[in-house]
Amino acid sequence: MPYFDHFGLLAPTYERLIRSTYPERLAGWLDLPAGGNLLDVGGGTGRIAQFFSARAGLTVVADISAGMLRLAARKPGVIPLRAASEHLPLADETFDRIFMVDALHHVEDARQTLGELWRALRPGGRLIIEEPDIRAFPVKVIALFEKLVLMRSHFYSGEQIANMLSDREGSAVQIAIQEYTVWVVFDKNP
Repeated sequence: MPYFDHFGLLAPTYERLIRSTYPERLAGWLDLPAGGNLLDVGGGTGRIAQFFSARAGLTVVADISAGMLRLAARKPGVIPLRAASEHLPLADETFDRIFMVDALHHVEDARQTLGELWRALRPGGRLIIEEPDIRAFPVKVIALFEKLVLMRSHFYSGEQIANMLSDREGSAVQIAIQEYTVWVVFDKNP
């Protein structure tokens, strides 16, 4: 199926529409070790990764949208990588922390994406998925809108996301929900 870059069209105005603010809750979940390698998947313009790049040893923003990544390249310390989340051209066990914010519902194959993220995560590392909580009515409205504009979105509950990696041995998972957002946090055993 050909990929239509909705986000490439939005790139010039994206950060004016969605303001970049320090992600307090995500920062707490990340608990990024000084000098640790960080991967932001589906990170678009790098609007979130930019807050962590000074502390990280390596900060990579992987996204399929070339338009979004052109903006990410302007952020200090952020390395853009154009790639589909299902097929990341990254070595195994490279990153100490990996996060994906508001992007899992946009990928073609969520289970394969999570498998790729797990593969790139070092033992002792942490993977954080932050998504709109599909059980909330406003998120259901957003999901309908995204279907109407022909986005390939498929929203998941926290439990569904957790279950996609439940077959991985040596992991622990936590799910937290606040208002319309769900965080699924996977810790990979050392």
